[in-house]
Amino acid sequence: MSIGADPRSKAGLYERKWDRFSVNRQGMLMTVGFDLAAPKMRSCRLIDISQGGASFTVSTTIGLPLHYYLSIVGVASRIGCAEVYRNDNRIGVQFIKEIDEELLHTIVRSDYFTGGTSSRPKKEERRYMAGVERRGIGSAVT
Repeated sequence: MSIGADPRSKAGLYERKWDRFSVNRQGMLMTVGFDLAAPKMRSCRLIDISQGGASFTVSTTIGLPLHYYLSIVGVASRIGCAEVYRNDNRIGVQFIKEIDEELLHTIVRSDYFTGGTSSRPKKEERRYMAGVERRGIGSAVT
């Protein structure tokens, strides 16, 4: 039997405790040093989120500690995070305290209404008129 597996569960160790929702939101990571003087901010792109954790990408992981706060743009909450894994620029975290369903619903819902989900196919670019090039006002035809 695996360590941490529920004996009544058939899926065992690989079963997720919470449902994950794919999102595409901008966020900020706030780190506080030992001096507590000035928190450092770093931007991130949220990939998915659940009540117990999230994954996101950052431009660089240099100097990033293992514990920090996650703020999602448009949501007035800071979520305490403990890092679980780092794979290049992708980071997975577990929340120090599980977020409530209402906050999760707000994050996922606002992502849906802003069109942030990355799973949808991109819209094809429409041509102005077939066979005619679109030029700015006052441009000369040569």
